[in-house]
Amino acid sequence: MTLTPVLSRHWAEPQPWTLAAYRRQEGYRGLPKALRMGPDEVIALVKDAGLRGRGGAGFPTGMKWGFIPQGDDKPHYLVVNADESEPGTCKDMPLMLATPHALIEGVIIAAYAIRASHAFIYVRGEVVPVLRRLQTAVREAYAAGFLGRDILGSGFDLELIVHAGAGAYICGEETALLDSLEGRRGQPRLRPPFPAVAGLYACPTVVNNVESIASVPSILAEGVEWFRSFGTEKSPGFTLYSLSGHVTRPGQYEAPLGITLRELLSHAGEVRAGHTLKFWTPGGSSTPIFTAEHLDVPLDYENVAAHGSMLGTKALQIFDDTTCVVRAVLRWTEFYAHESCGKCTPCREGTYWLVQLLERLEAGTGTEADLDTLTDIADNINGKSFCALGDGAASPIFSSLKYFRGEYLEHVRLGHCPFDPARSTVWAGNGGAATESAATTEGIAG
Repeated sequence: MTLTPVLSRHWAEPQPWTLAAYRRQEGYRGLPKALRMGPDEVIALVKDAGLRGRGGAGFPTGMKWGFIPQGDDKPHYLVVNADESEPGTCKDMPLMLATPHALIEGVIIAAYAIRASHAFIYVRGEVVPVLRRLQTAVREAYAAGFLGRDILGSGFDLELIVHAGAGAYICGEETALLDSLEGRRGQPRLRPPFPAVAGLYACPTVVNNVESIASVPSILAEGVEWFRSFGTEKSPGFTLYSLSGHVTRPGQYEAPLGITLRELLSHAGEVRAGHTLKFWTPGGSSTPIFTAEHLDVPLDYENVAAHGSMLGTKALQIFDDTTCVVRAVLRWTEFYAHESCGKCTPCREGTYWLVQLLERLEAGTGTEADLDTLTDIADNINGKSFCALGDGAASPIFSSLKYFRGEYLEHVRLGHCPFDPARSTVWAGNGGAATESAATTEGIAG
């Protein structure tokens, strides 16, 4: 399967972030078409295209727009979740840095469809270059008449605000993001009510990912059949896959949904020379890990789910045979414990105890009984937290024990990590044995 650059097609061109460059790239073609249609027709078009959310669960975008009640005499809001912080995910930031007007055009179309007169882009405040690039692009759009009052003579008004968050992983959760946007501490809300009914300022709100919204203009410009010519029947379209870790050429690879990791690695120069693939994440650290046996799983929502994981943000973190699984899971779990907002007990207490157990196991001072305790604690977090952070913290625990339980046990048997460079241990793989090697000892000493 070949790569299909659409969103990333102009990233390498000179100054693609300017309005002039975006219009040369045939930008702002979809907006006039949308404004000539009724809002409900735009929603129906996006539904027919089959666009699914590109930020996590893959919920149909047009269906989410359709949940907004009409005739309720309340203001409607569109919020773009640009708080990209899932470990391994790095697609939205380069998109906004290179072609911010693709996002802005998508925002205008989406706001028109849901009858919103105010829209917000919530960006991580640490990413100052992206923040400035967006603010400049918004000013350009206002000056050109794409934002403000009576856009392109259609009678539609829209105010777009770029808001900088203070930097918290939990604010990537849509209801925590809304609380932060309202000036409160970012913590998930209990649902129902859902944002479509009571979101920002207790009014109907749509929260979409950057890539989801940036995909909308091309659907309007090129049509439903064109969009559905990419991907699969249930997961149509193209998307950005972020390859990082032990790969020869890490980066963004835009391809149809349904491509496999084996095919993506062929474009990325394979796993780094002299090593083999050990495990990988299909959608960031919140998703259950896969192994080399999953190289040919089509990377779409249905097939990844059928094999026990989630496509998530398409953050493909690649780990080769030099990686200690226990250490990797510990690092992820430390992240979740640090980023827990503390609102609910299962996540706040559970992630803390997961870290304590994993530290013992990784150091080789744990016991086999600790593996069962790990599973019990993860089970008490999974599905019992206010938001998906708890589920994300449990995912690496369950999946790593499923595929690499032998490696955990080897830590216990040896009394130290089999991958510790200060020791003369050669790890033979999951379920294998660690052996002492005089040659290795001499090599380290030398």
